[in-house]
Amino acid sequence: MPCQARAALFLSGAPPGSGVRRAASLNWALPSATRYALNVGHRPWLLFAAPWLVALGALGTAALSDGTAHSQPLWQSSVPLPKDARSVRILRQGEYLWTRPDRKSPRRGAAMLGALLPLYGSQRGPGCTGTWLNVGPLAWVCDVNVELSRAAPFPEDPHPTPTSNGLPLDYYFAGADGSFGYAKLSLGDVGAPDNQYEPGMSVALVRIERNAIGEAYGLNTKGLWLPMRDLNPARPLGFSTIELEQGQLNAGWVYASSTTVRSKPNGGERVTTLNQFEAVRFSEVVTKYKRRWFKTQQGWVSESDVRAPTPTQPPPEVQPDERWIDVEIEQQVVTAYRGATPLFTALASTGKGTGKSERATPKGTHRIWVKLRTTDMDNLENEYAGRYYAIEEVPWVLFFKKGYGLHGTFWHRRFGRRQSHGCVNLTPRAAERFFHWASPRMPAGWSAVIPTQYDPGTLVRVR
Repeated sequence: MPCQARAALFLSGAPPGSGVRRAASLNWALPSATRYALNVGHRPWLLFAAPWLVALGALGTAALSDGTAHSQPLWQSSVPLPKDARSVRILRQGEYLWTRPDRKSPRRGAAMLGALLPLYGSQRGPGCTGTWLNVGPLAWVCDVNVELSRAAPFPEDPHPTPTSNGLPLDYYFAGADGSFGYAKLSLGDVGAPDNQYEPGMSVALVRIERNAIGEAYGLNTKGLWLPMRDLNPARPLGFSTIELEQGQLNAGWVYASSTTVRSKPNGGERVTTLNQFEAVRFSEVVTKYKRRWFKTQQGWVSESDVRAPTPTQPPPEVQPDERWIDVEIEQQVVTAYRGATPLFTALASTGKGTGKSERATPKGTHRIWVKLRTTDMDNLENEYAGRYYAIEEVPWVLFFKKGYGLHGTFWHRRFGRRQSHGCVNLTPRAAERFFHWASPRMPAGWSAVIPTQYDPGTLVRVR
C-alpha cells in the first residue's frame, strides 16, 4: 500500500483547526467511504469542480477590526454591512470556502489563517448560524470564524514572486532518536508529550523560540513545540525548470552521477565531464545504435546519462492555445506546453510501480481537480508498511487523478529515476513554477482552490 496524502483541511471533512492529533495519525479522522489508497500516500477526498450556479453578490456582518477606514462599494446584499468594511479577516487556518451561501454546496477552496479576502456582499443561507460573506467569484465563507476589517484585502499578484528555495515554510527532519512535540513551550522536556515523531519524519516550522532555561524549540504548523536539538534542516536541491528557447525541445539534465562529453556521437575523444543535475542545451540530436546523442557546446553526450523530453503532439482534448502538462515516464521529465509549443521543462521522479500498480503514476489524460499550497503525506495507517514516514506540509500540490499529483519534494535526490509511490516528484522550485502556472488560479490568501466551469483545471497527460 502506498503512503497516504491528506488533501488538506477542507478535503478531509473534519473542521479546520480541530487541534493536535496523536502520533499514530498526524491527521484528522476521515470517513472510510471517501478514502483511497493511492500515491505517495495519497488518500484523497473527491470533490467535484463547482458548476457556475450563482452570480456573484452578497456578504455578512461581524465586528470591524482595527485598520484605516475606507468606504467600499458593495454589491447588493441581503444583510446590511458597515460602509467602511473592506475585507474579511480569516481567523482559522484552512477556513472552508463554498460555491454558494449554503454548506451543502460544493466546496470552492480554503483560506489561510490571517488572510484578508475582498468583501463583496452578504446573504443569509443554510449551514451558517451567522451570515454568509461573499469573498470572490463563487466563493462564500461563514462569518463565524472571521471578522470584517477596514484594511485592504491582500493584493492579487498575477506573477507571484517565487520563494528563494521553493519552500513556503522551514522544513526539518527528526534525527536518529526521533523527537517529541509539546502543546506548550513551557512543557518541553518536563511535561507529557502530545505527539511523537519517528526518525526521518519531517515537520514544518513557523517560528523558533527559547524556553525559560534557554533551550531552542520550534513551533510546527500543527501547534506543537519540538526541541531544535532533535531536528536537522531540510536541504533541497536548488535547480528549477529550463526555459525552452523558441519552443524547441533543446534542453535536458545529466541525471547520472556524471557523464563524459565526447568529440563525436558514440565515440571519439573525451572532451570533458559534466556533473549530476547539470543542465545541458543541445543544437542537434542523432541516434546511434538505438541511443540518442545530444550535441552541446562542449561536445556530445549520451541519453544513457541525460534526460530530455521527446517530441509529442497535444492530446485531442487540448484547445489550440490551451496550457497543458506532459509527464513523460520513460524520460522522467515534465514539460509545460501552450498548444503545440513547449515552454519549459523539469526533471522529475515518477512512481516506482508499473502497469496498474498503486505505486505507478497513472497514464492517460487527466485534469487538475484541486490545487493545495501544502498538504500532509504519510503511510502511518498502513500496518504492512516496512517503514513508516510522515511529511508535514508537502508544498505545491497539483492533484490530477484522485490522490496522484505533482508536488515539490525535498526528502530525496533521485530525480531522473522512478522513486515515488505514484506522484510526480519535482524539486521545490520546479514544483512552485508549475503550481503558479497551472489552472485554476489561486487567489491571494487561499490555501486550496478547486476548479470551476470558467477556470478549469489544467490538463495533465501521463505517457
